Amino acid sequence: MVDAVWMTVFVNIHTYILYPSIYQMSRKKAPSKPVSVDWKAVGRRIRELRGFDMTQADLAHRLGVSQGYLSTVEHGQGEIGAEVLLTISQEFDKSLEWLLTGEE
Repeated sequence: MVDAVWMTVFVNIHTYILYPSIYQMSRKKAPSKPVSVDWKAVGRRIRELRGFDMTQADLAHRLGVSQGYLSTVEHGQGEIGAEVLLTISQEFDKSLEWLLTGEE
């Protein structure tokens, strides 16, 4: 990407010259690698958050999903939508990164 930036050069006390300076902006591109999510591990973390004090039905009601869907999620048998992940994250005060990777 080439951008023009206007430069001001002082010539003398009464004269300034304004001219465009062309420069190259570069961004180092991070090597991209495919990202895969271990949905079984995500399900285990959600099960861990639910604990033994709360049933699947109770948590499903709080999240606005069915108990069957939550069971599928906890068993890692399907991908979880962003809205549900965000709700779980907010409900248990955990980061999305932790939910998806197990790392803070």
